Amino acid sequence: MKDDPSSSPPPKLTPEQRQSIHSMLRVDHAGEIGADYIYRGQLAVLGAHSPAGKEIKRMHEQEQLHLQSFDTILSSNRVRPSALRPLWETAGFALGVGSALLGKEAAMACTEAVESVIGEHYNDQLRELLQIEGNEEVNKLRQVIKDFRDDELEHLDTAVQYDAHQAPLYNPLTAVIKQTCRVAIWIAQRV
Repeated sequence: MKDDPSSSPPPKLTPEQRQSIHSMLRVDHAGEIGADYIYRGQLAVLGAHSPAGKEIKRMHEQEQLHLQSFDTILSSNRVRPSALRPLWETAGFALGVGSALLGKEAAMACTEAVESVIGEHYNDQLRELLQIEGNEEVNKLRQVIKDFRDDELEHLDTAVQYDAHQAPLYNPLTAVIKQTCRVAIWIAQRV
């Protein structure tokens, strides 16, 4: 009698897959910390009552939910968070304040730049997770990342609607922010 494949236990992750997933979770958690503090910085300058401020507050609330989710996922999977949390908080707040001091358009350009890199980053992670078949925990993680990616891309669209492209020095500003995000991702994957 042949075994029923649906009754067999899910395949275990290889050590390499587990390490890769831990790295993903660490960097995603660090990114949500950074996003939380970027929006805190922007709200400290712009306030939460202008039309742009209300949108920033709404996006911030979503990022806080993402951060809470990753806090739970890291804890339940015994994943070490990034050792550089104080750096992500400080850098995020400074970027939020700095972009907002240039005006609401620059604050939105910051959001657009960050979210474009994060959208690409989440897509890369989803492609990697698609290579791991038959593991229910990986399937759940893939859905979380997909949902959060969709939220981040919605933030990007919101930023464009709120005149991100009208920011002073839009091209160099967004280029620097994008490159900084890529460097932060590289570091957070490792530390």
